[in-house]
Amino acid sequence: MLCQAASKMAIKVMVLDPSENCPASALAYDHMVGSFDDSATLEEFAKTCGVLTVEIEHVDVATLEKLEQQGIDCEPKASTIRIIQKVHFSRHGIPLSQFMEINNLEETKRAGELYGYPLMIKSKRLAYDGQGNVVAKSEGESSSAIDVLGGFGRGLYVEKWAPFIKELAVNVARGRDNSILCYPVVETIHKENICHIVKAPADVPWRIRKLANDVAYKAISSLEGAGVFAVELFLTRDGQILLNEVAPRPHNSGDHTIESCYTSQFEQHLRAVVGLPLGDPSMKTPAAIMYNLLSEDEGEPGFKVAHQLIARALEIPGATAHWYDKPEMRRQRKMGHITLVGPSVGVLEARLKSMLREEGYENPNEDLPVMKDAARILNMFGMVASLTPLPVIGLPVRASTLDGIDSLLSIVQMPRGVPVATVAVNNATNAGLLAVRMLGVGDADLLARMNQYQEDTRDHVLTKAEKLRKDGWEVYLNQ
Repeated sequence: MLCQAASKMAIKVMVLDPSENCPASALAYDHMVGSFDDSATLEEFAKTCGVLTVEIEHVDVATLEKLEQQGIDCEPKASTIRIIQKVHFSRHGIPLSQFMEINNLEETKRAGELYGYPLMIKSKRLAYDGQGNVVAKSEGESSSAIDVLGGFGRGLYVEKWAPFIKELAVNVARGRDNSILCYPVVETIHKENICHIVKAPADVPWRIRKLANDVAYKAISSLEGAGVFAVELFLTRDGQILLNEVAPRPHNSGDHTIESCYTSQFEQHLRAVVGLPLGDPSMKTPAAIMYNLLSEDEGEPGFKVAHQLIARALEIPGATAHWYDKPEMRRQRKMGHITLVGPSVGVLEARLKSMLREEGYENPNEDLPVMKDAARILNMFGMVASLTPLPVIGLPVRASTLDGIDSLLSIVQMPRGVPVATVAVNNATNAGLLAVRMLGVGDADLLARMNQYQEDTRDHVLTKAEKLRKDGWEVYLNQ
């Protein structure tokens, strides 16, 4: 996807990949077949590049450092890829779960006594997409977890289990001039420790969004080099934001930006590493959901399942499918993704459920709950307004006494901080039109319909006025 973005910017991309038929080979300016962690191959490849960047952490960092000393422009810097993240970020005051390095079973046991179970045991490097980390639910599982990770020689540490209620992510762009821009905070949902669904923007209060942005900004400010970085975060029950890890590259949590943002993360990464001005990271759609296509089976059966899902997705308004064309289909391997864009996350969640269940659209408008009998209980308007950040319109109803003035006054005298809009007594038409105007701010179709309604109303009034002028008031009133 970097190559696709580069083709629109007149940037030539050279690719180093061990696979002769890697997906990027069809789009790249040139492709060298070779290993990321082979020093000689990396040095040879670097000679062909004006700027050397990475899209995977499996590179020989010692060679990158050597190349930098020789004057090769590496972005981000080798020091950023080499760092042991937990140690580095703790030194810079970034909020983290408690952790400790382990070198033997005795230290592992001590960590379990200190932090309790479950414990997260991680490799210091190359831990991503469910790899390089194992949960030990008891002391008895620690030994097998360490074996799965390749033993203490790999460099391991233990992390206290974070009691999170949501996993969030912030994609951050850093330019060569050290300018930093943050994309909107997203929620990530994982399947077997692999990113499965991304919701943008995250459904969290503004305070949490700001806190997440602040943590991400501070983390990336502490690193060296330019590019796009993915900052993965935990939101805890008590409202804390803890840094989980940072990917020094474009990341799956930012794939939705291709359709949903003014500048995709891939264009942004290229802008950053070659020294162009950073682009606008804000969303150009109200909401987006990215669904990862994880292979459900090996080989051809897995391809057929994915193809069926893509076919259903393309029936949905605002859906775009991306197929990576990887040469081998393996269970739980990322083979592509589908991005849905639309008016709200609630609407997109319903469309996604519909796509996955092969059912018709439910169109529940989950973000606009309706309380059917609210008009019967006058204080219900205030109750609704106090529970939602969405606008509430109260319709005063004429009862048997006071001609509805009591109802009108009860709505306009809401306490400060609980705004409720209102219209004339029994004027449900105006209430509906006011709602359409509010929704039209984010819906061009509704806005166009509202404009048409106003034009039709004007024409209708002019027709009546002309008839009155021609026929006179007595004829007009008697018709």
